[in-house]
Amino acid sequence: MKAAWYERQGAPSEVLVVGETTTSEPEPGEVRVRVAACGVNPGDVKKRQDTFGVGMPYPRVIPHSDGAGVIDDVGDGVPGSRVGERVWCFGAQSYRPFGTAAEYVTLPSEQSVPLGDDVSFEQGACLGIPGITAHRAVHVAGPVGGRTVLVQGGAGAVGQCALGLARHAGALAIATVRSERDEDVAQRAGAHHVVRTDGISVEETVERIRAHAPDGIDHVVEVAFSSNIALDEELLGLGGSIATYATGDPSPRIPFWPLVFKNIRLFFLGSDDFPAEAKSVAASGLNEILEGGWPGFEIEARFPLESIAEAHEAVEERRALGRVVVTI
Repeated sequence: MKAAWYERQGAPSEVLVVGETTTSEPEPGEVRVRVAACGVNPGDVKKRQDTFGVGMPYPRVIPHSDGAGVIDDVGDGVPGSRVGERVWCFGAQSYRPFGTAAEYVTLPSEQSVPLGDDVSFEQGACLGIPGITAHRAVHVAGPVGGRTVLVQGGAGAVGQCALGLARHAGALAIATVRSERDEDVAQRAGAHHVVRTDGISVEETVERIRAHAPDGIDHVVEVAFSSNIALDEELLGLGGSIATYATGDPSPRIPFWPLVFKNIRLFFLGSDDFPAEAKSVAASGLNEILEGGWPGFEIEARFPLESIAEAHEAVEERRALGRVVVTI
């Protein structure tokens, strides 16, 4: 099969190779998916860059955890009726060497989720990591129906999913964004209210958010923990919560006593290590909002597998404001 891989970490044009390799066979409990498209997530780029200093976990890595396509073979213990099923998949390269940047990928059956006939493979290829992270971030502190949820960075991939999921669950969904374009994206994703933070002070940001939530925020989905923790604390009501999945500063300072006096709960979320049940519930929840009319992502850039280095550069250098996919 044709695939892309790297055997050392570094710049995309220097380490990513496209060539022929052995087509894998599904093990017991696995399915094999003929991949139509795969999403490029920031995490995929960071693994290739060795951002976290982990090094090469395997001698050869086929990148990308998320994808979509059609199941063409199954291993023992998986119903044969799954062959021919349209699916989106997640976690293909989580604790495994070979991800979705290939013509075929094998992975546990439960990590390939039915994809509706009216949902494109490109949309399906973007759901995995951001969608499952968003679902956990919205729901980890408990039911959000009738509560106020603030999504920081509502135009990002996780933010868009979080807004759709929060609104679908009956929450008042408020988003922060940095530009007029991002404002449109967040509204499209499901925000009831959008607050632009570019060019205004922290005090004015607080004032604008409080205008929509005078009784305080119940729960925050946080993309920039180190930058926003003080702001979040000020906005949260008694017994509120924060679910965060990213930070600029890996050793952030926190306003400890204000958080203590408000009895704030903090949840730190790493999608690779969510409980299996949480991932399953998230997959069902994402399909539910898609079936309910959630519009999904704006696909801004498409690259063939042969141009995977350019796809990584587009994400790494933030040249694409929407999602980037590689088509197989």
